[in-house]
Amino acid sequence: SKQFTAFAITMLANQGKLSLDDDIREHLPDVPDFGNTITIKHLIHHTSGLRDQWELLAMAGWRLDDVITKEHIMKLVRHQKDLNFAPGDEHLYCNTGYTLLAEIVERISGQSLRQWTQDNIFKPLSMKNTHFHDDHEMIVKNRAYSYSPLDEEGFKKRVLSYANVGATSLFTTVEDLLKWAQNFWGAHVGGNKVIEQIQEQEVLNGGEKIDYAFGLSRDEHKGLKTLGHSGGDAGFRSRLYLFLDQKFAVAILSNLASFNPTQMALKVADIYLADKIKEDESKANKSEKKIVKVDSAIYDSYTGKYKLPLGLLIITKESNRLKGEWVGQAKFELFPKSETKFFLKIADRQITFHGDEESKVNQITVHMTGKDMTGKRITPPTITQDLLTEYQGDYYSSELRTIYTMVAEDFKLIAKHQRHENQILTYSDKDHYVGEKWFFNNVHFTRDKDDRIDGFLLTGGRVRNLRFDKQ
Repeated sequence: SKQFTAFAITMLANQGKLSLDDDIREHLPDVPDFGNTITIKHLIHHTSGLRDQWELLAMAGWRLDDVITKEHIMKLVRHQKDLNFAPGDEHLYCNTGYTLLAEIVERISGQSLRQWTQDNIFKPLSMKNTHFHDDHEMIVKNRAYSYSPLDEEGFKKRVLSYANVGATSLFTTVEDLLKWAQNFWGAHVGGNKVIEQIQEQEVLNGGEKIDYAFGLSRDEHKGLKTLGHSGGDAGFRSRLYLFLDQKFAVAILSNLASFNPTQMALKVADIYLADKIKEDESKANKSEKKIVKVDSAIYDSYTGKYKLPLGLLIITKESNRLKGEWVGQAKFELFPKSETKFFLKIADRQITFHGDEESKVNQITVHMTGKDMTGKRITPPTITQDLLTEYQGDYYSSELRTIYTMVAEDFKLIAKHQRHENQILTYSDKDHYVGEKWFFNNVHFTRDKDDRIDGFLLTGGRVRNLRFDKQ
């Protein structure tokens, strides 16, 4: 969806209807003044610092299979008081920005994003089976519904009832996406200037160039430059890859949550572009990760909880195997490449355990592509009912208009909400607990001048330090 929204904005800019450097409040005066200028370009490149709409809705008690309209999201934005970071300082994927871009298209043109893209993009490119789906009650002939696999045999339906566009809700086919791809080397719609502009990457305030362009990510596959984007809502999974130098494109659309369209798209590209592919020498020369044999007794010294920027990582030993688990997510196995270094098969990640002078393991490093994260082992105190009772009470967010109740039961701290199942919070360190849900990841309790609990700051993946006050 996002590449079409960004394309619409770029076309309007080239028509002189707006500037990408405009303060968004020139077009959306109902967006709060956060004390920092947010430009249209910030929205495009996910550098605005705005909090993500899906996470805010979930924190507020919404389910993502609820009917969610544009106005619901706009109301959330209007009540926000803070940003995740100063605009331009970081790149953090934010769906809110693309909903606002759709709203800007509507206010500038007087047409909905659906109608504007129909008149200016889809119809000129003969994309007859493509539209932005802004009416959740509209019947679409031959539409695909989405599914998830059950633990046992069979499937279950994943409901999608969105009535908002810009960040999501593009209905299309692989045939129509081919026509869209061909426009990148034909420039029939938008012209060469727009085609070139939507491939431009952004530079952060600190001078770092990011991979994200205009609703498209720039990357490389086996020596070939790529442009594209993935998509996923409910059980839908999609991927579009453009190999512009080879005038080749792969579009994968799926309605099964467990399907990996990126992997499949690259397999297709490998077949069709076999004579063009240049294996990255550094990767080709790397030997495959090999499992070495180690005494599993050493795993006992690694088990425990480690606090990292991504959350709490729990290491356990099960049947002489080492397992890892980010709180609230599925467990994964760690395979030894040495006594202290392990790797994952399900992702390109490695983990190193570090010991102190007495050989006691007290630190861990998670190695990801282009980034390392180090965390310390934590030793939770003995949890007493008195310790947990201090946190009990109702906590209210004026930004989300919602309440969470903290309850101490059976030596556990539980967060309760009228629309969510109860969440058991895991102790991390002083006044810091970790939740089990993607939107309720880190809870930092705060204290007043008399050292009494007066609220907490809630952080998820794309929302940081949202304030809840104790009532």
